[in-house]
Amino acid sequence: MLYPFMTLEDETEIVHSDMDEQGRVRVEIEKPVDGGFHSAVCTLPAYEWSEVNGFSTEEIVHYQQFLERGAHLIMRFARDGGYEHAAGF
Repeated sequence: MLYPFMTLEDETEIVHSDMDEQGRVRVEIEKPVDGGFHSAVCTLPAYEWSEVNGFSTEEIVHYQQFLERGAHLIMRFARDGGYEHAAGF
């Protein structure tokens, strides 16, 4: 299951999976563009990028920095069943 994490000002959607048995979380980023979407997957906590389609290297660097600032929240939400189920929020 994928949970919404954030929608950025430019309508980029960031969603994440549940945490798997090895403590990994799949983060999917999707940005609407004319004629479709740019997309990428980052696996936390290792920040392994895959399935990058349409994003430039500079954009991936930007999203990497964004995820580094918010990874602790994503990991917590992934462990607890998404934002709506995380205690204290």
